[in-house]
Amino acid sequence: MNTTRYRWTLLDAGRLLLDGGSMFGLIPRVVWSRTVPTDDKNRITVNHNCLLLESEDNDAALGRPRRILLEAGTGDKLNPKMSSIFGLDGRTVELAVTETGFDPADIDAVIVTHLHFDHAGGLTRRCRAGETPDWIAEPGQASGDCPNVKRTFPNAHIWTQQREWLDALANNSVMTRTYYRDHLLPLEDRVRLIDSALPFGPGTVVGRDALPRIDVTRRQMETEPGVWVIRAPGHTWGQQAIGLTDVSGQTVVFVPDCMPTVWHVGAAYSLGYDTEPYTSMLTRHWFLEAAAQHDWLLVLDHEPNTPCCRVQRTKKGWYDLVPEKS
Repeated sequence: MNTTRYRWTLLDAGRLLLDGGSMFGLIPRVVWSRTVPTDDKNRITVNHNCLLLESEDNDAALGRPRRILLEAGTGDKLNPKMSSIFGLDGRTVELAVTETGFDPADIDAVIVTHLHFDHAGGLTRRCRAGETPDWIAEPGQASGDCPNVKRTFPNAHIWTQQREWLDALANNSVMTRTYYRDHLLPLEDRVRLIDSALPFGPGTVVGRDALPRIDVTRRQMETEPGVWVIRAPGHTWGQQAIGLTDVSGQTVVFVPDCMPTVWHVGAAYSLGYDTEPYTSMLTRHWFLEAAAQHDWLLVLDHEPNTPCCRVQRTKKGWYDLVPEKS
């Protein structure tokens, strides 16, 4: 695998409020509410966390450092009603990128964990006054009240798993409105698909405590130079985690919705939104074990307080998350 190393910046792409019961699935409210605060509508506060990568050395093809964005958040296309339901605060990944001193046009590639609106909606944005739209929604295709759409990162290609892309186009989800057409169709000519190995073979009956026979390092597939992905199914069938080596030599792994916050480290803490909760539980197990074994620095995609952490095994046979400064 390519040895390119990256400087990375944690980006705050805004707040998101989600139903507490949905976020904790079968875990009773009396249990999770001891540590997780809710508002008067029983919503918990999470965050849209993203990473901006810049290669340590100039890229030979570009003549400058390569710049890659991990994850894109919800963006700005939802209408006022939906924005209120999800408690959006107006911040977007576009704003977060510009605050670092870069223009969205400076981004060479975007890698998303999956294509739900709160992870990929920010790949496109509302068309502003005086702009020519890159794509115009037909009736029923817009996620909000604006049919005119621009690509947020006009020079970037987008990486996702092939299975995720096909499921998104087919709207194969337990949620009726999460794979919106206006963050998919405008990017059809920009998408690069990858087909990573599954942790367990197709059709395998997997025991609750089983770990994959093939080590996680052998399931990694490179996307951009030095940046790899691994399939992490359960929340969606095509969900992926994203890893890299930073300039200090540590392995940094961006964690998808198999463990969106530090509150979801428990074995049974799968989301009500998951396509396959049991598979999510299996993924969380092998993922935590790999993180402990390889000393990964994890960045959790929705954690509102301490998104960067390492994993330690406990005497009880499970794992703790230890916060670490970004």
